[in-house]
Amino acid sequence: MSQLIYVADDGKNIRNLIKMFLENEGYRVKTFSNGYSVSEALKLQMPDLVILDIMMPGEDGLSICANLRKKSDVPIIIISAKDTPLDRVTGIMAGSDDYLAKPFLPLELTARVKALFRRAQMTSKGKLKEEESFQCGNLILNPLERKVCVNGETLSVTPTEFSFLNCLIQQNEAALSKSELLEQVWNHTENPGEPRMLEDLVKRLRKKLRLHHSTALIETIWGVRISPDTELSQYQTIIRCHPVQTTQFFLYQISLGDPNAHYLPFDLYKF
Repeated sequence: MSQLIYVADDGKNIRNLIKMFLENEGYRVKTFSNGYSVSEALKLQMPDLVILDIMMPGEDGLSICANLRKKSDVPIIIISAKDTPLDRVTGIMAGSDDYLAKPFLPLELTARVKALFRRAQMTSKGKLKEEESFQCGNLILNPLERKVCVNGETLSVTPTEFSFLNCLIQQNEAALSKSELLEQVWNHTENPGEPRMLEDLVKRLRKKLRLHHSTALIETIWGVRISPDTELSQYQTIIRCHPVQTTQFFLYQISLGDPNAHYLPFDLYKF
């Protein structure tokens, strides 16, 4: 049976347009014109994906998203006319996996829906890695079951949080840049609001790991001290060394003994 998608938006034309494009791709679609009706439908049947507008009569989309995330890891896409970086961050903080600003191309929304489903399908078919699980400290991640455990207890994570952890844990302590993570986790390139989305996701995961006493920590490397004659291809290689405090951020210093060395400002994330 094809995947079921709930679409909630108070604009009839938008609902019908989204429904038409998604059904043309083979998905089953149910539409709702207000927050109350989609909330009631979620109590009766959990879909495979939810698309929510923020400003709707009755319960707003952010509240629905936050409540739904407390009890389910179903993928959620927020669509909204609000398009500031703060609006995007607020949507991600509420628990959504993606945020699309109006007006948008229906083909772009369809592509993002496919990307969320593709990640789940790749995992279920074992295409990410042949290994059943990965371990970092007392954290164990199982890609096939999409399950994360700390000290033997299941850690509740959203699909996007799982994909982020999965990307990091499979790097064997190599660092990933923001642009690499945006491409691998969200399947699209960086725009002005998306780095904030990534930073907020990291904050949420760090809080969850801390509350579960995880010995696996997400490390942010805000810059790397390099030699002026270092090749660009070497910038991605991080050498374990001591942090240096500056007035702006922490830097990891590579001891090259070169007084003319300078800082390359880019962000990397790693376990």
